[in-house]
Amino acid sequence: MTESENATSSGNDTPPDRLAINPRSPHYGGDLLARGIGINFRGERKHSIEEYCVSEGWVKVQAGKTLDRKGNPLLIKLNGEVEAWFEDLGDEAPKTTK
Repeated sequence: MTESENATSSGNDTPPDRLAINPRSPHYGGDLLARGIGINFRGERKHSIEEYCVSEGWVKVQAGKTLDRKGNPLLIKLNGEVEAWFEDLGDEAPKTTK
């Protein structure tokens, strides 16, 4: 059982420490993404996050329309404070923070 499946089956109301939207990633969480994940990065709400890790304090975002040699979006890793929560729980949802 993966970390994302474990979080879903246990009824946990906080998102996992690390999550990606790319299905080829080992940190992909399809069922969790369906709930909607809210991300605050450096104190601002962001909607263009491709992957995040709360404990290590980074997010990955697309570098414009640039593609790598396999045709995938080129990602840039940015460091800073990251907060994550499930959007379906509303404004007072428990947050995953470091």
